[in-house]
Amino acid sequence: MLLIRRFEEKVNEKFLAGDIPGFVHLYIGEEATAVGVCSALTRADYITSTHRGHGHTIAKGADVKRCMAELYGRKTGYCKGKGGSMHIADFGVGMLGANGVVGGGINLAAGAALAVQLRKAKEVAVCFFGDGASNRGTFHEGLNMAAVWKLPVVFVCENNQWASTTPLHEATAVTDISQRATSYAIPGVMVDGNDVFAVYEAAQQAVERARQGEGPTLLECKTYRIKGHFVGDPEQYRTREEVMAQMEERDPIKKLLERILADELLTEEQLREIERKVEQDVAEAVRFAEESPFPDPEEAFEDLYVEGEADHA
Repeated sequence: MLLIRRFEEKVNEKFLAGDIPGFVHLYIGEEATAVGVCSALTRADYITSTHRGHGHTIAKGADVKRCMAELYGRKTGYCKGKGGSMHIADFGVGMLGANGVVGGGINLAAGAALAVQLRKAKEVAVCFFGDGASNRGTFHEGLNMAAVWKLPVVFVCENNQWASTTPLHEATAVTDISQRATSYAIPGVMVDGNDVFAVYEAAQQAVERARQGEGPTLLECKTYRIKGHFVGDPEQYRTREEVMAQMEERDPIKKLLERILADELLTEEQLREIERKVEQDVAEAVRFAEESPFPDPEEAFEDLYVEGEADHA
């Protein structure tokens, strides 16, 4: 969680300095959901992500140096610098890709789960999406098909209260997205998305259910988007006081540290050592990215088609 937070803080800094091209959407404040869910998965399990996907990618085990290089548009990035912030993929850890289309990953996850079922394998596919995506057709199509065919997939709604600039209550008929599971006769589970332990326990049950052939689960993680929709968003649709109150009362990393110290899981010195290691890893990622070359212009025409099957270690 701390690695995701420090990675994103550095991305924010470097984007504002003009070092990172394109658009950047930050995941700050939602780290407990990605880490809680991915901690319940194996390396071979699949995930699909959103346009706010740095956290999911890192939580699934991707290399932060290659992630940073991709954001910088460098040749050493996961997509050779051609994907940028919204399109990082790492098949080696089962990360099938972030997606710039709202709700675009839902049916990709269902497809991956169908492939698992046809191979009679034991992997599970997890789809991360936001509350805004739950109002799109892909959500209903994906959940219905997965429920009918009992696909091994877990649909994880990160309900961060904001669909771009629109608050949840203005565009969504239900208060809790998990209620919609009833329409597809699958379990709908709601947890505090800022409590990594609660997310892990709920995800573990949903993953085990999928792995045993019992079909999908809709897991709703209640969280909050601390940053604007994108870096540079003037955020005229909410007050600074609202954001600061959420950060003060519900910051997932602050909650985790309080739990660790209260339960004596780690000492303060061990926590400081983790902080030092994370800062070192992020600094190395920035150095790796900045020292990496840009792709040659003619490389824009490479990798347009893929022959054969992807190698999934």
